[in-house]
Amino acid sequence: MPATRPDSPTDITPAEGPLTVACLCAGWCTACQAYRATFDAVAAQWGAVRFAWIDIEAHSDALGDAALDIENFPTLMLLRGAQPLFLGTVLPHAGTLARMVEAAQTGALAPAGLDAAAWDMAPAVARLAGDARA
Repeated sequence: MPATRPDSPTDITPAEGPLTVACLCAGWCTACQAYRATFDAVAAQWGAVRFAWIDIEAHSDALGDAALDIENFPTLMLLRGAQPLFLGTVLPHAGTLARMVEAAQTGALAPAGLDAAAWDMAPAVARLAGDARA
């Protein structure tokens, strides 16, 4: 079932499906290049979670105009199924990523407050993550 933008925070239903952590990066970005090893190391610790490294320029057609708004890296999107839980720039530390994954796994990371870009990109990121596993 594709993600649909809720009319209000009370319209958000609990999401079902696999947890996905997608790093939305750019091939030219040195911060992304440096973060890749950290991202891969955390991914190795969470076997039940899908991790994906998605180049926003290589996949700009699939991601749509919302990807053009990504200006800072690393930017992460966490999804449950195709429902976004988080979209934003994070500190490039393993501990930060691990805490976010744990919060999403326990249900402590909720989609309240996400902007339209997160809801617009979520279905494409979910599809790409199925093909672009880290």
